[in-house]
Amino acid sequence: MYEPIRTKSVHSMADADFPHRTREEELDIQLAGHLAALLSVTDDLGLDHEADRIAQQVTRLRGTQPPRTSASADSPADLHRRALALAGRALVVAASRADTAAAILAAERMDAHTAALRAPEEHALATAR
Repeated sequence: MYEPIRTKSVHSMADADFPHRTREEELDIQLAGHLAALLSVTDDLGLDHEADRIAQQVTRLRGTQPPRTSASADSPADLHRRALALAGRALVVAASRADTAAAILAAERMDAHTAALRAPEEHALATAR
């Protein structure tokens, strides 16, 4: 009635020779990537102490020191928005892999960047009164 399938299904398991990463390894790679991007934006903002703390976490996850650069021409508000988004992504991944140190760091950075973005709004409201 039906013709038998002659080729392997795309849904079958891959060859055992293929090196697979564990979920934990994949989350480590994601977290290190988000933190490295956050480090770059933090360097662009000139927040040296905070950048050093982020670099320590990236080094812990990757085993090597991350490159440090600072060369953005974006406004500080744009940098804070980008850093807030990156810190949020890092927090989600850190929480899913139960990495308390990275989660605390990401949450602190989110708070700091949120406060930095609100400061001009609050200043504008205070001067308008």
